[in-house]
Amino acid sequence: MNQSTVKLLSSLVLALVLVACKSTPMTSATVEDKSPNQAAATNPAATTGSTADTSGIKEVAIDANAASNDVSALKDPNNILSKRNVYFDFDSDAVKAEFRPMIEAHAKYLLANKNAKVILQGNTDEKGTREYNLALGQRRSVAVKKSLNLLGVQDAQIETVSFGKEKVTEGCADEACNGKNRRADIVYENE
Repeated sequence: MNQSTVKLLSSLVLALVLVACKSTPMTSATVEDKSPNQAAATNPAATTGSTADTSGIKEVAIDANAASNDVSALKDPNNILSKRNVYFDFDSDAVKAEFRPMIEAHAKYLLANKNAKVILQGNTDEKGTREYNLALGQRRSVAVKKSLNLLGVQDAQIETVSFGKEKVTEGCADEACNGKNRRADIVYENE
């Protein structure tokens, strides 16, 4: 065999090895909406792979004279802004309809206070691997972020982070306790 034949065969073998090692594209995971309103029946986006149910989200009108500019509203237990947890079903990142009023209130506050920033912390229960729970926690925080975005809040005011199962209530033996770990926490920066 001469030198050029060896080089040609080497190049051909290398090309075949690279083609054989080619990765296949990953398809995005779909999350079933288990909420009672059956988003797929009322929301065409739900059948196209989108997990965000926007059927109940409406435009938010900001009252320039509203007391929402008051930082103390965030700590007043009688104010909806003091509620900071969005709970999720098992293995789901779909925001339930019952949390929409709270998310709308936080969106109004953020729109009225352009310097305010929020950190959305995704959490899970202890079931599943560390990697899976970190990914699920991130999807939960992003689901709340998307809800805020749909209401007009800009990305510059929102940060998402996942704690996975790092911040669980220790010793959960029943489903009610585990359910409290499946959440996204709304935390205001510098608070």
